[in-house]
Amino acid sequence: MKPLLIAALALVAAPAVANDTMSQLGTGGLVFVTSQDVSMDSEDLSVSPDEVRVVYAFTNHSKDDQHTLVAFPLPDITGDGDFMVNIPTEDPENLFGFTTTFDGKPAKSTLHQYAFAVGIDQTELLGSLGVPLTPFGEDTISALNALSDDDKANLMHLGMVIPMVYDSGNGEETDYTPIWTLRSTYSWEADFKAGETVEVVHSYKPSVGGTVATIFLAPPYDATDEDRPKAYRDKYCTDDDFIKTVKKSLRDPGDLYSAPYVETWISYIWSTGANWSGPIGKFHLTIDKGRPENLVSFCWDGKVKKTGPTTFEMEAKDWYPPYNHELEILILNHQNADANAG
Repeated sequence: MKPLLIAALALVAAPAVANDTMSQLGTGGLVFVTSQDVSMDSEDLSVSPDEVRVVYAFTNHSKDDQHTLVAFPLPDITGDGDFMVNIPTEDPENLFGFTTTFDGKPAKSTLHQYAFAVGIDQTELLGSLGVPLTPFGEDTISALNALSDDDKANLMHLGMVIPMVYDSGNGEETDYTPIWTLRSTYSWEADFKAGETVEVVHSYKPSVGGTVATIFLAPPYDATDEDRPKAYRDKYCTDDDFIKTVKKSLRDPGDLYSAPYVETWISYIWSTGANWSGPIGKFHLTIDKGRPENLVSFCWDGKVKKTGPTTFEMEAKDWYPPYNHELEILILNHQNADANAG
């Protein structure tokens, strides 16, 4: 894929920060049960740290109405003793603030949620114990801690929880931490009238990962260390100009972690939903980096136009989503911009 770099040039020094990491969850668009009679005439995708919004236009080319199952699969969420994944909302019924309209009317969707551990569906077991399916959060931890010793032992035997022993000044205590995987999908039925075009709009809050430093400048320490410069080039198309811009901003030229930026990562999974007839007639992509002082890098095979202080737009005709590379966006947030924002 052809690399592309977009970089802002407003750079000033700022204090170095620690190297902590928050992982992101990749989300994507709607998935339609395969239909050779319904084409996607256009897709207008907008991605920012605050919102992903997609506007589709579909046409049913057949002489008959098409009744289609539509789904929006959420990424799997797996619990961990050191759970560091960005969850956009605290609503267990709508973790990503997901909304959809079909031909201007809200789509009435059904949420399907399942809990898996070592490949086995344990949804019914958790329900019988009164434990939420979400493998994180105070409600789940409290429900697990309130179980009997026998139930806790059984959940450990099933590979669903791990004991976390600690001492907060009151003697040794144990919390039981969920490590199962939550799988969630929204689904609804859609009617495409014969010969008609309908607009489908959906939006949600992305899971945004990142670090509190810029970590991709330093080469590997040894053969066992991750080659982050190469990994970022492959994933985000960070080219030489981008690297030079970031290095120029280093507060201490000898410290490759001293750039005045923190990283933000956004993943959009666009390779899973190509179940319509033919390519996307017109594809339009807008990426918003948030603030003019920020830098952004991503891969795109084609022309990119800067259309505003923070926005970049791309277009393609008769376009198929690439199957070898999802949309991966790296935003470097200028620390002074964060401080000035209050």
